[in-house]
Amino acid sequence: MSAPLLSAVTAYVEANGGGQGRFETPMKGVHMVRTFQDMMPDHRLYRPSLCMVLQGAKQMYFGEDTLTYGAMEYLLVCVEVPASGRIAQATPTEPFIGLMIDFDVATIKDVLEHIDVAPLADTGPGPCVFVGQVDEMLADCALRLVKLAHTPKAVPLLYPSIMREICYWLLSSPYGGEIRKLALPETHVQRIANAVYLIRNNFSQTLRVEQLAEAARMSPSSFHQHFKSMTSMTPLQYQKHLRLLEARRLMLADAVSVTEAAYKVGYESASQFSREYIRMFGVTPKRDVLSLRVAAE
Repeated sequence: MSAPLLSAVTAYVEANGGGQGRFETPMKGVHMVRTFQDMMPDHRLYRPSLCMVLQGAKQMYFGEDTLTYGAMEYLLVCVEVPASGRIAQATPTEPFIGLMIDFDVATIKDVLEHIDVAPLADTGPGPCVFVGQVDEMLADCALRLVKLAHTPKAVPLLYPSIMREICYWLLSSPYGGEIRKLALPETHVQRIANAVYLIRNNFSQTLRVEQLAEAARMSPSSFHQHFKSMTSMTPLQYQKHLRLLEARRLMLADAVSVTEAAYKVGYESASQFSREYIRMFGVTPKRDVLSLRVAAE
């Protein structure tokens, strides 16, 4: 099944300008990527998504963990998590080719209500990011999505049903139990997810662990342990990553100064902001933004 899917994505890319880069589709949250060389890590906030590699390989770094996935493997992100990813294998003759599909928990919940599954024991949260195999059923769904991209008028009718089918096969996969924990109420995973959303919506504010633990309805020690198990970082590290990503966006998109960006995202000291920025991105804020602008020209 890999050959037809790879051919279909390649054909879509060529029909939409060719070359390399990100190629959007008429389906919101679905895009394709092709690149002819290895790429440096790209820091961003990963939303719940399914990232399939059809050719080449990628690496993802989140917290203390590194995940590598290659041809006909996927990366499944269940909860919003700041991370960096890079193209690890791509050449002019065999470029990296990937298909990225966003999904929401509401669709998973809806599908879960209509399938017969055994009761789930809540053993606590594991990592919120997995690598799995693209089996025949998932590949078939992906192929139909790519073909659907050529017929925008059919998207409103057919796209939701294919997404429901993708959710069904993910729930039936070896990681289905972990995905169900995210969709079911009152699991440890759902409680940690509530704290994640609180951090995301208030990342510029000072948030105490006790406050986050209360939102998750856990003791501070239990919350801290479960949060790190799920995201591979502490709540403070998670918030820091969100602050630095937003500051980078502000400097790049809105042309704000380093000091203004630092204060906007919650830092009280521009020097501390610069130190932590260098630690995360490996370069000063000014030099980083300048290089990003040059690369975009």
